[in-house]
Amino acid sequence: MLDAFYADPSKRVSGRATTSDDDLADIEFLHGISVELIGEHDRLELYGKIVDAAVSITRSQFGTMQLLCPQGDPSGHGGELQLLAYRGLPPEAVAFWGWVTPSAHSSCTLALRSGRRAVIPDYEDWDEIAGTEDLQAFRRTGIRAAQTTPLRSRDGSLLGMISTHWSQAHNPSERDLRLLDILARQAADLLERTIAEEALRARERELASTVTALRAAEGELRQLNETLETHVQERTNALLAAEGQVRQMQKLEAIGQLTGGVAHDFNNLLTVIRSSAELLRRPSLPEAKRERYLDAIAETADRAAKLTAQLLAFARRQTLKPTTFDVGARIASVADMLGAIVGGRIRLTVEPSLAPCFVEADASQFETALVNMAVNARDAMDGDGDLVIRAYEAASLPALRGQGGHEGPFVAVSITDTGSGMSPRVLDQIFEPFFTTKDVGKGTGLGLSQVFGFAKQSGGDVDVESLEGEGSTFTLYLPQVDAPAEAAAADAVETAADEHGAILIVEDNAEVGDFARQLLEDLGYETCLVANGQRAIAVLEERGDAFDYVFTDVVMPGISGLELARRIRSRWPGLPVVLTSGYSQVLADDAHHGFPVLQKPYAIGELGRMLRSARRSS
Repeated sequence: MLDAFYADPSKRVSGRATTSDDDLADIEFLHGISVELIGEHDRLELYGKIVDAAVSITRSQFGTMQLLCPQGDPSGHGGELQLLAYRGLPPEAVAFWGWVTPSAHSSCTLALRSGRRAVIPDYEDWDEIAGTEDLQAFRRTGIRAAQTTPLRSRDGSLLGMISTHWSQAHNPSERDLRLLDILARQAADLLERTIAEEALRARERELASTVTALRAAEGELRQLNETLETHVQERTNALLAAEGQVRQMQKLEAIGQLTGGVAHDFNNLLTVIRSSAELLRRPSLPEAKRERYLDAIAETADRAAKLTAQLLAFARRQTLKPTTFDVGARIASVADMLGAIVGGRIRLTVEPSLAPCFVEADASQFETALVNMAVNARDAMDGDGDLVIRAYEAASLPALRGQGGHEGPFVAVSITDTGSGMSPRVLDQIFEPFFTTKDVGKGTGLGLSQVFGFAKQSGGDVDVESLEGEGSTFTLYLPQVDAPAEAAAADAVETAADEHGAILIVEDNAEVGDFARQLLEDLGYETCLVANGQRAIAVLEERGDAFDYVFTDVVMPGISGLELARRIRSRWPGLPVVLTSGYSQVLADDAHHGFPVLQKPYAIGELGRMLRSARRSS
């Protein structure tokens, strides 16, 4: 009898024929819900907004959100569902359903017992509820039909339920259930986050109480005579241990902020990709809309790649491509671009350096750091003010953020604005990932983190001086190097040619390897795919002359891609090797390995250009 009420996605009947415009409206609707939920920091208001969203999706008259109380909870309600938020229920119904036991008769208890969605199109037709107090409660409230969708954590644990109820017999449509699934996923993430935050706050309160008690005890010990000196030392050690726990909790909170920010941004990106992919499966989709959805997927993938690059920059784990360049000349070359970025109402001045100042760093990341600092200055000035950029030699790196200084020489690049300035509290957090003082949707909080990560990974640092109401000065320090030797004659201009040759692909991930092989075969290459470095060496031993290139991942079990490349260079010096990686600690630590690196994710055009370049330089 119960199975009749469980929603089976394979057997749902759509309540209405949707159109592409409807799907786009649903995507915009879900995006609006996401923005609303992400921006809500009050826990009870957040739960209420989740219920509002469910009611709006299903056009129901009532809605509830419940939390599953863990088994063995000291409250005595273990295994029961606690009402967190509701819409449309009268006070007597709220009191009746404040706690719901598994033995009760409702859609939420069906879902609780089965672990999956339960739909009751008409309580009057449900034999099991006949003659029970539960049915009388539904009648008094005016509830005739209901659905309940479980809220599960990422590891599959049941967290609670979200239910909607109708005053008439009703069977929700496929569209409604699909949107409820998406809402339930985000609601579960937010519920899991709030549960963890509440536990963290409780632990912090406990630690704060411990620290307070220990400090009070320390004050009492100071009043005792010298014979109690041993006891004072013991209590002091306990105090230091408690403060160490507090610092550890603060570190965990920072990690939680970082992971939460990453999850938020990637969930937004994945929503666009998944929705576009589903729409592309629709038959008879107009070509214009197909192109629009494909462009949306490609653009979203680019934004995701940029986000991971910024995170790696902050973590000082990005793969840099250092070159020696004159800082003053590089700033002058991007001055026009910076002017366009900051806008016409900001007066940009680039002061020329008195002498060439050379550094060895990733030129692209240097330009990105300039852009990020310029954009930060623009926003601080609200689009109107003066911005001055200058480069100069510095004899040493000053002591910053509790770290000692270093003797130079260094090249300093300062960016001074006439903006609103920053308070000491903001200055302490300015380089933290996802920290921003801008309004929601106007900044990721990763720009200055990229500057900090690039500076540290390049052997330098970044300083900031600011007073509220008096503007700010950011100073980027990079180690100075000698001027490079005269460049050799320019390479001949690349001529268009068909892709050809045989490539040995080394990739331990089968799906990625098959996809790389397909891309290369589409480009016109012959391919051979192996799963690790040991197998690659064995194949080269057998028929090394049969290959024109080796295309290898870096992070693999056994022999890494970089070690494989070095062995190939030693044994087969004329065979070009191209490395590819999304992230590798080895590459981050050894920026002078001498092999071309193709960053994941890559496009087919980038792959072809990288192979042609490797062929010419071999």
